[in-house]
Amino acid sequence: MNDILNRQLLSITGLVQLEKRIRHAATLEEFGFLVVNETHALMRYRQAVLWRRTASSGEGKVVAISGIALPDADAPFLVWLRKVLKAVGDSREIEPVDAHGIPPGLAAEWVDWLPPHALWVPLDRSDEERLGGMLLVRDEPWTDHDRHLISYLGDAYAHSWSALRGGRRDRASWLFKRRGRLGFLVLALLAGLAWLPIRQSVLAPAEVIPKQPVLIRAPIDGVVDRVEVLPNQLVTEGQLLLTLDPARLPNRLDVARKAFEVGEAEYRQAAQQALFDPRSKAQLAILQGRMEQSAAEVTYLEGLLARIEVRSPRNGIVIFDDVNDWIGKPVSIGERILIVADPREAEMEIHVAVSDAIAVAEGNDVSLFLNVDPQNPVTGKLSYASYQANPTPDGSLAYRLKADFGDEAAPVRIGLKGVAKVYGEPATLFYYVMRRPLAGLRQRLGL
Repeated sequence: MNDILNRQLLSITGLVQLEKRIRHAATLEEFGFLVVNETHALMRYRQAVLWRRTASSGEGKVVAISGIALPDADAPFLVWLRKVLKAVGDSREIEPVDAHGIPPGLAAEWVDWLPPHALWVPLDRSDEERLGGMLLVRDEPWTDHDRHLISYLGDAYAHSWSALRGGRRDRASWLFKRRGRLGFLVLALLAGLAWLPIRQSVLAPAEVIPKQPVLIRAPIDGVVDRVEVLPNQLVTEGQLLLTLDPARLPNRLDVARKAFEVGEAEYRQAAQQALFDPRSKAQLAILQGRMEQSAAEVTYLEGLLARIEVRSPRNGIVIFDDVNDWIGKPVSIGERILIVADPREAEMEIHVAVSDAIAVAEGNDVSLFLNVDPQNPVTGKLSYASYQANPTPDGSLAYRLKADFGDEAAPVRIGLKGVAKVYGEPATLFYYVMRRPLAGLRQRLGL
């Protein structure tokens, strides 16, 4: 009698201790390990399996198996076991299970995997919260005492399991809600910023060029003999800039003058003879034509000789690359040699690539960041914008823009280069950011 009482007392003590350990499990992994391994302290079995019902997979998931640290979900035993647990998992009662209570296709393999006697223990909190269950297997049949004891354990297991899953769900739900609210706020902020009005702008290479310069061109066909000035030198009106090689012009002029003198003498002699010989009058018109032709040639050659000296038509600076590039160089009439410009009158020349073009209008603001002083931009106003793109020296197509410097801007040396920022019409931030991607998409789709 005392032995029976002692065994019952030990069972109750073990039950209480196991429930305490189960309740103090911190993770689902620890809970599963205790369920399949520590239950053996209260009842004998060869193997225990903890199975969880899942919504994503109809076969559920094997959470833990006694004696196995990490179950391989793709192992043949677990594949077969999940199908068995799915077949018996709808039962809400603790009941024995054997090969006769499962589909024939699964029953044929029972003897290969499990002992003959199994006990299904559902672990459900309510109809709405069906968690899963335990499967205990052993060689001898299960008794009413075993079912009675496992019913208490099953209730404790289900309660602890629900608490662990609920806590995780609560934390996950809290995190999801928090992230959801944060994501909503971020989306709302981005949506608000997308409609924020800003001024469009584009960056493009620019150069300071003379405004209304005077082009010095070759007056005649010839060869440059001497260049009398240096690049960027200040010159005055009438100052000699360069001289073309006269070559044979003086000799041709001497010949033409002698021919004119001879023609003039012949004409005078014929005119005197015509006073006494009427037949000489017929020669006067011919001789007069020859004399006039010689006079015209003299005048032409004198004009050419006078034009070999090229002088400045205004005060300013001369703009060209290098003296040595022109000395001895053949030039054709009308060919540009150099420029004379007022250093106080300059403007910006900007080349905007076709892919970067925005809508601009005369009077828009322009800022020039010079390479020599990028920290102090020079402001100006747009004065010209070409309607057609033209090839640039690097082979690309670009629109040519010009801008005048502001009245308060300090004089900028002609020839300096930099980057110009041209401001366009106001637009939303979304359009400003997505303008080029949308343009590329339209080109691809042909819209």
